[in-house]
Amino acid sequence: MQVGVIFPQTEIGADPVAVRDFVQAAEDLGYGHLVIFDHVLGGDAQHHQWLNERPYTSKDTFHEPFVVFGYMAAITKRLELVTAVILLGQRQTALVAKEAAEVGFLCGVRLTVGIGTGWNHVE
Repeated sequence: MQVGVIFPQTEIGADPVAVRDFVQAAEDLGYGHLVIFDHVLGGDAQHHQWLNERPYTSKDTFHEPFVVFGYMAAITKRLELVTAVILLGQRQTALVAKEAAEVGFLCGVRLTVGIGTGWNHVE
């Protein structure tokens, strides 16, 4: 059985040292994979009241998965990098394929990509 960890996007913010420390600690603790969620634009709770029930808002930080995975690939050796769901409807398909291939190359084929439309009708 492989046990993984979810990257705390909204909690960790935009501090690269905090990102590095978290990811390296996950690897050092023996986690097999790290999962990142994807939100490109998000929704504004002022216009979509049901978003008030979510633990994050459109103002929260959501790192770009392939960019932050490139960084993580450089600072880890064995941790598998996993996208929960890349919102393909908000991205160019060929570019997603190229970015995923590049990250896969950089991390030594430790990348698993999930794609879909997401759960949020605003996205």
